[in-house]
Amino acid sequence: MSNVYDVAYDLEKALRNSEDFTALKQSYDEVNNNPETKELFGKFRDIQVNLQQKQMNGQEVTPEEIEEAQKLFADVQQNETISKLMAAEQRMSMIINDLNKVITKPLEELYGPMVEEEGQQQ
Repeated sequence: MSNVYDVAYDLEKALRNSEDFTALKQSYDEVNNNPETKELFGKFRDIQVNLQQKQMNGQEVTPEEIEEAQKLFADVQQNETISKLMAAEQRMSMIINDLNKVITKPLEELYGPMVEEEGQQQ
């Protein structure tokens, strides 16, 4: 029987060598190699994190913050380099989500659906 940690490291290596990760890294490098694009992307991430933190802390997001985020999002969508990076991020996120489902399948079979999923089904 193989050590699960060895298998995990093999999975990490497979992810690093995948076409999807290579595309993500290339897109990330393209964004960071252009100062204007890098700054725009940084502002977008900062606003995203700030709004998420406010929501998680139960704080109200102001209409001004929403408007600023929407304007910045429109700018980001028009930037082909950032749009390409975001699409690559989304593909990697889906892969990791799918892998997580596979990895947690034995626990789900043992205990049943996760609590979060049960709450959504009701």
